[in-house]
Amino acid sequence: MSDPTKSPRSSPETQDENHGISRRGFLKGAGLTAAGTALLDGVQAFSRETAATTNPGVTELGPGPVPVRLKINGKEHGLEIEPRTTLADALRIHLGMTGTKVICDRGACSGCTVWLDKMPVNSCMTLAVDAIGHEVTTIEGISADGEPHPLQAAFVKHDAMQCGFCTPGMVMSCAALLEKNPRPTESDVRHAISGNLCRCGTYPKIFAATLEAAGNTRKA
Repeated sequence: MSDPTKSPRSSPETQDENHGISRRGFLKGAGLTAAGTALLDGVQAFSRETAATTNPGVTELGPGPVPVRLKINGKEHGLEIEPRTTLADALRIHLGMTGTKVICDRGACSGCTVWLDKMPVNSCMTLAVDAIGHEVTTIEGISADGEPHPLQAAFVKHDAMQCGFCTPGMVMSCAALLEKNPRPTESDVRHAISGNLCRCGTYPKIFAATLEAAGNTRKA
């Protein structure tokens, strides 16, 4: 007769279940993972084949470095970068143009603003390969003959910077405004830098510097 104080002998599966997972469950999970990986590989291969068939003119790049040529500040630059490289990293890391600042690295502060065909863009959110065939202008490229841009001189005069991190992006946004509208109002300046953040709070001096650079002191 069995001893009622002793529990019946448990199976290996039951023993492992007491520790959180059974061997059977582990093997099932491993099988599902392997199947999922195989399925994902198949979907990616199918996507590549479909893209090549439906878009015969599209060239797939990567994942390793690829040679590209970028036109920056009027000069052609050849470099090898991974397709995932942002324009900001291409400028700062690969070309040594550190005037462009990366602050938030997520398109929220506009400190990395450059021009793409004279349109202000966040270079931290723009892939370098997407700039191929376009004219890129950075803070290093807006001056002429070694002289500062009138807006840069006005920023210095009005002390429109403190820590300096936001300054290149601010200058690029304000200079883009002056390219389109040489006689802006303060309201126009406010709108132009609405995406640029200055943690030091020098906005009034930025407004004054931009209006002076435009030869305009009118208020909106």
